[in-house]
Amino acid sequence: MSRKGKVLVAMSGGIDSTVTALMLHDQGYEVVGITMKTWDYASSGGSKKETGCCNLDSFNDARQAAVEHGFAHYILDIREEFGDFVIENFVEEYLAGRTPNPCVLCNTHIKWRALLKRADALGCEFIATGHYAKIRQHDNGRYVISKAVDDTKDQSYVLWGLQQDLLSRTLLPLGPYRKTEIRQMALDYGYPELARKHESYEICFVPDNDYRGFLKRRVSGLEERVSGGHFIDKTGKILGTHKGYPFYTIGQRKGLEIALGRPVFVTRIDPEKNTVTLGEETDLEQNEMQVGKLNLIKYDQITPGMEAITKIRYKDPGSLSNIRLENGFMKVRFYENAKGIAPGQSAVFYEGEDVIGGGIIQSGILREE
Repeated sequence: MSRKGKVLVAMSGGIDSTVTALMLHDQGYEVVGITMKTWDYASSGGSKKETGCCNLDSFNDARQAAVEHGFAHYILDIREEFGDFVIENFVEEYLAGRTPNPCVLCNTHIKWRALLKRADALGCEFIATGHYAKIRQHDNGRYVISKAVDDTKDQSYVLWGLQQDLLSRTLLPLGPYRKTEIRQMALDYGYPELARKHESYEICFVPDNDYRGFLKRRVSGLEERVSGGHFIDKTGKILGTHKGYPFYTIGQRKGLEIALGRPVFVTRIDPEKNTVTLGEETDLEQNEMQVGKLNLIKYDQITPGMEAITKIRYKDPGSLSNIRLENGFMKVRFYENAKGIAPGQSAVFYEGEDVIGGGIIQSGILREE
């Protein structure tokens, strides 16, 4: 029996998850490695081979590390569950004129639940991943996610959907370290190839980064259904013809294939009318938004008029805002206009380094003139 307990570690075969497993093993935990197959890229009709966490080389790398250090390793096939939920949501959101974040859904609704289920079956008290974030128990008894030490790698934003039962059993050992330190650990463990391994930031089921091509292959007759719509300006004036509203995202400037003599940006998408509104960069600025599908983490309720730093995308540094709960939605008012609020994306609220909670952006309210 391990003096620290038994932990199920999600191992993708990459540097972060491998070092996570080896670190916990050295700390005295009884480690069980598990690699989850979420997607068979060959079935998508894309032009590239499987990449990232869903290829045979990654499976073999994860298993080899486990064997060399004397702990068990399993492969868990969750392709059916992943496809039914994550991919269908991905497609539905684009068809509704929104911009989804499939990695958030996968982490919080698929991977963690799949890990916890298998952890229970294997008698593991804990689950662990190689995400850069920290978890602690607050004075109020709730488990709280906070930012990693390395702000260039911090992944607290994509973990906002984890509920208390998951957080209470999750270990995130990389949170106190910088990426450079993790690379050095990989070298010290005798895995120089991991320290040099390319990191993929692509969506696992769209590894060529061509989400438009993926939608066309996934939805039969999509191009014919949505082609011929209009680019318009904010007054409704027709500016030209676009290729179909699902193929555009809020804030997009490149790839519009329309010449107006000045830079323009996608500021609104209307799926019912198949119109894409173009405007100036300043037209992307908004001072309020509504956020739904909430998950509160640090507190079980929000004090009316609470201030928070709100992030509206992964690389967003965040903006000071006032937040309040109203009819199941979070009403957010920014003290300075925020740019590029995109329905479908995640909004995450911070108090200092801690995640208060998060949700899905439902709508933005145009800035006051």
